[in-house]
Amino acid sequence: MLNCSKSTRKTFPIGVSSPRATEMDKFLLGGQDEHLCNNDVPRRSPRKKKTKMEEHECIEKEEEKDPCFEEFSHPIPWQKVEAEGLDCDYALLFLKEEADNLFRQLEEEVVYSTGEEAKVQVFGKVYSIPRKQATYGNAGLTYTYSGVRRLASTWTPTLEYIRNAVTDATGQKFNFVLINRYKDGQDHMGEHRDDEKELDPSCPIASVSLGAARDFVFRHRDARGKRSSRQMDPVKLELAHGSLLLMNPPTNTFWYHSLPVRRKVLSPRINLTFRRILEDITKQSQRIINSKNPD
Repeated sequence: MLNCSKSTRKTFPIGVSSPRATEMDKFLLGGQDEHLCNNDVPRRSPRKKKTKMEEHECIEKEEEKDPCFEEFSHPIPWQKVEAEGLDCDYALLFLKEEADNLFRQLEEEVVYSTGEEAKVQVFGKVYSIPRKQATYGNAGLTYTYSGVRRLASTWTPTLEYIRNAVTDATGQKFNFVLINRYKDGQDHMGEHRDDEKELDPSCPIASVSLGAARDFVFRHRDARGKRSSRQMDPVKLELAHGSLLLMNPPTNTFWYHSLPVRRKVLSPRINLTFRRILEDITKQSQRIINSKNPD
């Protein structure tokens, strides 16, 4: 993704006539538009940077066919969100009709956790999760967070379809997805960082939103709490139905994120965060567990 100067405009035209532009104009909230980069043409996918030779070839063939988009099977307009240590890309991945269909299919296919798996441990105390959760991915993969170790269920057809669309748009391959279902604006997620040791630190986390649009808030680690060491404004986004937010390194090192309560939101939302799990660490963790709990 190319760098660009900061914008002070309140709306951010993408330069294409499509429903994507209308939705993307309003996704940055709370007067945080200085964090959004924008060009007058659709952004290329953050999949890879072109070499100088490739850029030269792109210009030469521009009249025939734009190879800047040809290499991506699903080219989409991107918006850049940046702050100190925060690097994200945002796009509308699915238009409304397709996003509606995907939401309905997930409602039929996804099996959410119950019982002890529907709880988390925070500072030694166990709490019920204020939303529904499920984990899917490649066979044998596990993910541990908030004191809970989750085994991936087998990919469903719809999850594979969404995962492949994300890969086509970003060039990144993912082997695991954490699904959160929020029944309405009362369901929420507290501030946290996705920095678990199982995650590949070089791979972004791809967050797909379906259903009700919800506010998504980033807060710098040094600006949290009453004893914060710095004064830094949070970065607030509104994640639209069908959208994709790519959280690139080192975002999860420096910034916490949350989905706060919004009582006026009355309809459900499904969020899918695609990740790349390090399989060697997963196997090592399994060996340790097996050694402690022999048959």
